[in-house]
Amino acid sequence: MPLTLHLGTDDLTRCRFAVSPLCQTHEALRMLRRPARHAFHRDWLRRVREVVARLDLSELWLFIPRKGGYTPDFLGPPPETPHASFEEELARMRATDPAMAHAELARSLACTPGAARSSYGRPALDDPAATVRRLADLTERAWHALLAPDWPRHRAVLEADIAHRTRQLADGGLEALFGDLHPGIDWADDTLTLRMYADHKEAQGADGRGILLMPSVFVRPDVVSGFARPWQPTVIYPARGTGGRPHTSAAEAPAALARLLGHHRAAILTGLHTPASTTALADRHGLAPSSVSAHLSVLREAGLLASHRRGHYVLYGRTALGDALAAGA
Repeated sequence: MPLTLHLGTDDLTRCRFAVSPLCQTHEALRMLRRPARHAFHRDWLRRVREVVARLDLSELWLFIPRKGGYTPDFLGPPPETPHASFEEELARMRATDPAMAHAELARSLACTPGAARSSYGRPALDDPAATVRRLADLTERAWHALLAPDWPRHRAVLEADIAHRTRQLADGGLEALFGDLHPGIDWADDTLTLRMYADHKEAQGADGRGILLMPSVFVRPDVVSGFARPWQPTVIYPARGTGGRPHTSAAEAPAALARLLGHHRAAILTGLHTPASTTALADRHGLAPSSVSAHLSVLREAGLLASHRRGHYVLYGRTALGDALAAGA
């Protein structure tokens, strides 16, 4: 039987979104351990190959099994606020209760034969407080090496997804929102069904706290659920535009839209599935940055794009009108 979450009135009024740099870090590490995800993230894997080779994450890998299995929830717990910083989330992880850590570590080690008796497994269970500190240090190292340099771009993708989902909710209600999250998720009769999960005794049901929805850059093609108590029920799903979606070239831009906007502007608009900077778009479309900047200005003045500064970047993303025009094309 698939995993079903029946949402009562309290759940329906307490569903929320969040962006979690800590969860993104562990989803990136989990993706490295899941070959089935690699085809969707080739560009990122190519960029970080040498960095990964220099990282010694042996103890952390023990708790991220290659062939499925349970990863301790305290490594990337559901965030309590919508936009916590990595430092805030890491401090929360470091404050994990040792008894909870021991229970979750033991459950994770049980998924891999012999892991609990290994050179890392035995001391992990003997001193869970020290293990939490070591795993937090390794997570911090992975964050700075793998995600922090690109975090403004990743965050913009996640925030753009949440903005899109919020519009879906406003326009079509929960049916429009949940019906478009992932092909493996169904919504009917106030019940969220995750077809890729089996219903089992440890599965956590909705209990009035609502469902936390978190887009992820690295989870495609999967969807992740199954946080055990006491964590809030959570669904981590692929953010829109992530995972190797091909870009549109000027030659491939829809003819009608190209006649309206011009070939390059049509290609930029239809290919802008996720927010991007002028430099990234220039590289993507083989144009001079000055030309791309001029095209972006025209599209923004027409109300098809919006721009947002993220640190040193100015990122451009489609507005609702831009989405509608690109979808119609």
